[in-house]
Amino acid sequence: MPHARHLLAALLLPLALLLGAMGTASDSSQVLDATDAGLSDAGTGADAGTEAPDAGTELLGLLPPVPVPSRQDAPPITRMRTLTRKEDLLAQARVNKQGRLVVSSKQGEQTLTVDPLLQGQLTRIMQDYQVPYGAAVVIEPSSGRVLALAEHSQAQPGMRGLTTRAVFPAASIFKIVTGGALLEAGVSPDEEACFHGGKRRLTERLLEDSERDGDCYSLSSAMGKSANVVFAKLTQKYLSADALRRMAARMRFNRPIPFPIPTDISLASIPEESFELANTGAGFGDVFLSPLHGAALAAASATGVWRDPVLFEPSPVAEFTPEVTPPAPEQVLSPEVKRAMANMLEETVTRGTARRIFRERAFRVEGAVGKTGTLADKNPFRDYSWFVGYAPKDNPRVAVAALIVNDPLWRIRATWLGREAMRLALERVPVPFPIPAAVAETASPPSPAPTDAPPPTQQVSGEEGGVEEPTLEDAPLSLPATATGLPAPP
Repeated sequence: MPHARHLLAALLLPLALLLGAMGTASDSSQVLDATDAGLSDAGTGADAGTEAPDAGTELLGLLPPVPVPSRQDAPPITRMRTLTRKEDLLAQARVNKQGRLVVSSKQGEQTLTVDPLLQGQLTRIMQDYQVPYGAAVVIEPSSGRVLALAEHSQAQPGMRGLTTRAVFPAASIFKIVTGGALLEAGVSPDEEACFHGGKRRLTERLLEDSERDGDCYSLSSAMGKSANVVFAKLTQKYLSADALRRMAARMRFNRPIPFPIPTDISLASIPEESFELANTGAGFGDVFLSPLHGAALAAASATGVWRDPVLFEPSPVAEFTPEVTPPAPEQVLSPEVKRAMANMLEETVTRGTARRIFRERAFRVEGAVGKTGTLADKNPFRDYSWFVGYAPKDNPRVAVAALIVNDPLWRIRATWLGREAMRLALERVPVPFPIPAAVAETASPPSPAPTDAPPPTQQVSGEEGGVEEPTLEDAPLSLPATATGLPAPP
């Protein structure tokens, strides 16, 4: 019967997704209803567990359940809709006497895992910097507990649900999936490829070895510096479409993520054709990601285990929780791959595209690792920037995802917001062992403090691709600090 149940899921899930996925005008809660009705059983029970990385993915997630939109021809952000009042549990929540967020039901109150202070700090950052669209999600990797689901839209003030909408191009964040597949295929982090060009787009000629190839990066350095051509060359040399699809499915692309708030499936189109496969492996494909999924992806990279995000503390009240038992944690990366991935993601912060932001004096995050991503739509212009990561590297306590969609003129980008989410979250999550008094006295300062006047802006280019250079100016321009608090940007 398990085989029959898998087939039933494969047949019925696309029908539900056509009604609700990608933020269309229909009720996206229907996607969750289909999942909660038992169609996600293929990832539970004996097929899940932690026995083998490929467990449970034979059918689920290997192909997109619905057609994947073209980022260039039909950006899905144009069809994004807001959550209804019934769907928006955070809007319904209130703070109880114990300082916790709770929602009411017929049986009583249920406590959310969201930290009200952290949620407020991150929301305030995005409000004060007037981001057109922004979201920041924080997860505890060891449990999947969601500590923050912050969002703001200056462009559409009534928009709600940015944290769970998969309408944003994954860009170079997908290099985490490609990197995992390459490591699993036996590619050493030290393997080098030489290249030239490829900052904004790839061509087939760039993937051919040439006398113009003046730079040579290892796989590890290519992750940190987001070198598109290196990832494309290594994808073309070592990966099949099936191998990349399986790693993507393991990391929950093309698969529903059970969550009490309607959550889009992160769709990934992974083609068979050699150049298009290389293009996708480098982060230029039609792949879309929600911030919630981004934080869960960071958490899975931190632990090697996939845990579905959790929004409710344990409680006898079950009105808002799925009626089925949550799936068991699933091993998605071997210990060896997880360790190698951590070292590769550390390159982003120490030598790569996020180095400048994470070296800012007084606001450093010890042990931070992560990945940046940038991509732009042309008409109308939209600059998507991402940061996903976790900290500390050797004992992960928080995993974060930050997304900002900017106009040509911008104030902050996602790397800066992601660092702040990581830094502020670490202040809220208890350290699992005693801290010497001398260390406790050097706690980091409070967070950003813009004035009431709009800050100066920076111009962004019409960059098409997910390539970031180590000198990328991801930081906001200077704003005077005030008593409200955020770190004065460099």
